[in-house]
Amino acid sequence: MSVPEEEERLLPLAQRWPRASKFLLSGCAATVAELATFPLDLTKTRLQMQGEAALARLGDGARESAPYRGMVRTALGIIQEEGFLKLWQGVTPAIYRHVVYSGGRMVTYEHLREVVFGKSEDEHYPLWKSVIGGMMAGVIGQFLANPTDLVKVQMQMEGKRKLEGKPLRFRGVHHAFAKILAEGGIRGLWAGWVPNIQRAALVNMGDLTTYDTVKHYLVLNTPLEDNIMTHGLSSLCSGLVASILGTPADVIKSRIMNQPRDKQGRGLLYKSSTDCLIQAVQGEGFMSLYKGFLPSWLRMTPWSMVFWLTYEKIREMSGVSPF
Repeated sequence: MSVPEEEERLLPLAQRWPRASKFLLSGCAATVAELATFPLDLTKTRLQMQGEAALARLGDGARESAPYRGMVRTALGIIQEEGFLKLWQGVTPAIYRHVVYSGGRMVTYEHLREVVFGKSEDEHYPLWKSVIGGMMAGVIGQFLANPTDLVKVQMQMEGKRKLEGKPLRFRGVHHAFAKILAEGGIRGLWAGWVPNIQRAALVNMGDLTTYDTVKHYLVLNTPLEDNIMTHGLSSLCSGLVASILGTPADVIKSRIMNQPRDKQGRGLLYKSSTDCLIQAVQGEGFMSLYKGFLPSWLRMTPWSMVFWLTYEKIREMSGVSPF
């Protein structure tokens, strides 16, 4: 065995397989963040479905019967009507989704930053490069994770269907995957992928770009060092920007994913994300695009904080350089 090969075997795993290590580390951090903040995501999804104007065309009475209860009353209503643990309904596919999504986006962004675009000699990374990198990372990560996101959204609405007297569609996560695949084929698993990647591009332009830009600005231009204080401030900013940019696309994505479909997997309510956007604005007003903004922001901010603080810490513990 040659000397370089022997030396490589002695290296830590994080240095021998850096991309695979970063993928796994980001997946672990995302799992922690998802478990901590999932009830807010469920509340947000339920709010986004209320008053859906397009349901009137199918003669569905859900629009008239669903009250506009607000974030707190919606969450309390879920606890009272369905049970406390139902606040985590759909968390399993959400974790599956975030392992794939977060791993894909983080590895893609760092590869673009370090290899494709590159930093300047003074370690400065131009904002325009960060914006493009964040959007591309979001698109790639979300496209890979679309099947798990589809299952998550549909399972989050099962409790509401039960209360409305409708039959449940799924017995569990694996049954949901199998049923969607049987009814719509492989194409059915990527239902709603266009608004999904549009949302992911906007959210990651807000999250990755803002975090990376704010963190390195603070490190390079203020007395703050690369520590938990800097990570916390950067994640607060990234959560806010991501929520502002991503909520309209999130509303469209959730509605397209949750709409009923024919045997060919085509949606019965909306022809496309643009059609869904037009119907929402015309039927419910522009602010319908920001339904669920408060729980979205309240979730995105702690999610961003938990994720980035956990991710930076486990990178440090694993011998990987800071993000």
